Amino acid sequence: QLEKITGRHAVVVYNAVNGIAFCFLAGAMITVSATALGVWFEFPMPGLNDTYPNSLGWVIAVLGVGSLIAYVAAAGYKALSRFANYAAPWMVIVFIAFGLVGLRDFIVETNTAVNNLGDLWQLAETVIWTGGEPLPGQVKFTVWHVLFFAWFANMAMHIGMSDLSVFRFARKTRYGLATAAGMYLGHFLAWIAASMLFALQLHRDPSNTDVLPGPLAASACGTVGLLCVVIAGWTTANPTIYRAGLAFQAIAPRASRFRVTFATGLTCAVAGMFPAIAMKLLGFVALYGLILMPMGAVIFCDFWLVKRVGMQPNFAELTGRRVHWAPILAWLLTILICLTAVEMGYLGIYFASLPGWFLATALYLCFSKLSQRNFLLQPVKAK
Repeated sequence: QLEKITGRHAVVVYNAVNGIAFCFLAGAMITVSATALGVWFEFPMPGLNDTYPNSLGWVIAVLGVGSLIAYVAAAGYKALSRFANYAAPWMVIVFIAFGLVGLRDFIVETNTAVNNLGDLWQLAETVIWTGGEPLPGQVKFTVWHVLFFAWFANMAMHIGMSDLSVFRFARKTRYGLATAAGMYLGHFLAWIAASMLFALQLHRDPSNTDVLPGPLAASACGTVGLLCVVIAGWTTANPTIYRAGLAFQAIAPRASRFRVTFATGLTCAVAGMFPAIAMKLLGFVALYGLILMPMGAVIFCDFWLVKRVGMQPNFAELTGRRVHWAPILAWLLTILICLTAVEMGYLGIYFASLPGWFLATALYLCFSKLSQRNFLLQPVKAK
């Protein structure tokens, strides 16, 4: 779809950016799975401010998990969906267990009597989510940060339309509800449970600021929790590697899909060895979504709006152009304006993409009007 709008050459550049970003994202998810192995095999794991691997065990664990994930992703869409179908329902139950266990431990360790919702709210406000200053070098999150990021964490897929790489196989439009359900469970339910476990860790030892999913999960649910961490990272990295492989294969269509995807997965595993990627994941995902978001706006406009305002959709395909400058300018200018606003302090990077989407929409419509001006003035030839 994007090639019909922007032309072949522009899509090659976009796919390269998309594929590289997917590699970093998948690498961070491989890192998450490897933290569970660190508990089992008791090797040193990196901390919040570490940039490089800090032990041989960590390197072996990341490469081992990453290689397995890469193979499943390279095996194709059926293997990918089969694995997700088995893993997802079980993970949801464990996510709920994390929250319930964390809540129970808070009640026991603080000797709090919870007889009604008011008591529960007071416990949450005074003991669990107490606010305060963030850790050094970290952004202070408010409820608005959480609400925006819960949706925009997957902005590259939703608003950036990267999910089209997977949903091209969808036979019914309602399959799109699967992403909505996944975001609710993964970015609300799981986040609430994870925050409770981290708050409990700080309650027990204020000096322990390590943000490692493996130890947190093990403290709540033991082996089941560790398995959940492995599979949670796996089920996120799997489709991400698959998407990255599709992006790179689109650049070289004659290359073997299996080889391209497997090589992409191994690249993700190497990236996952460096903890800085996972520890700075929130900022990276916000930036990554911001970079891809304008092209999602372009696709939306071209499909739903362009014809309604008297212009031609799929203009590159219609005119045989390999580069259509209107979507390219809309993409680059939106990124430039949004990043400038973030750098100057007018917007946080977590909030910039919402106004950015409307900006990209307006820019694309304006530039399309200019680029199609001569085309639209041409007389219609009688048949």
